[in-house]
Amino acid sequence: MHDSSEGAASPAFSSEEEQEVLGLASLFSQASDPTRLRLLMMLISGERCVCELSGRAGVSVSAVSHSLRLLRAEGLVVPRRQGRHIYYRLADDHVRILLSIGLEHVRERTGRGVPWDQAGA
Repeated sequence: MHDSSEGAASPAFSSEEEQEVLGLASLFSQASDPTRLRLLMMLISGERCVCELSGRAGVSVSAVSHSLRLLRAEGLVVPRRQGRHIYYRLADDHVRILLSIGLEHVRERTGRGVPWDQAGA
């Protein structure tokens, strides 16, 4: 039990730690949207153009572009322009690892063991 006679409680997190918590919450918030998560999952296997992502995700190019813009702002994807087409890839291995560990956790709970990039192949 907490003894209130000890004075004011110290903050649970430092200012820097609180900023990290808020940053992580923002990252997970962006990745929690089903469409954005599908896009991230499709990018695990490599770079894809917006039109390909649109076709595979079953949503409009405009909706994919909007989602990718949000993911880019969060630092989860990076674009590359080639002529009239824009290609996206995961920003770095941290994003790939984060997705892979999340999938591993879900698969352990569901008993599904097929890798995402090989499902339906």
